[in-house]
Amino acid sequence: MSDCIFCKIARKELKSNMVAETGNFIAILDAHPVAPGHTLVIPKKHLVTLLDIPNSLGEEMLSLCKNLASGFLDNKTGDAFNIAMNNLPPAGQVVPHAHIHLIPRKDGDSIKRVV
Repeated sequence: MSDCIFCKIARKELKSNMVAETGNFIAILDAHPVAPGHTLVIPKKHLVTLLDIPNSLGEEMLSLCKNLASGFLDNKTGDAFNIAMNNLPPAGQVVPHAHIHLIPRKDGDSIKRVV
């Protein structure tokens, strides 16, 4: 979709803090993080929910998420991490483009709600 903010970021039409890229996904720092290092994993193709992501991309998506989460722990960005995905507005999805939140957590950080 031409007006989708995540599509524009994936096409590099808008500036972002990209931290990783694969053939079908990008990972960027969240513009409104709930914790330092809060990262979004976004398919390059416009897909709205998890149900729209082809199973054939599942391994690539999971591998990217695992690599980023391992980096949080290795680099001491966090002592733990949350993985969250909101699918459709009633579940809290604000941008209608599939994306996974990876949130580094510190022991005692007092974060109550991650997305």
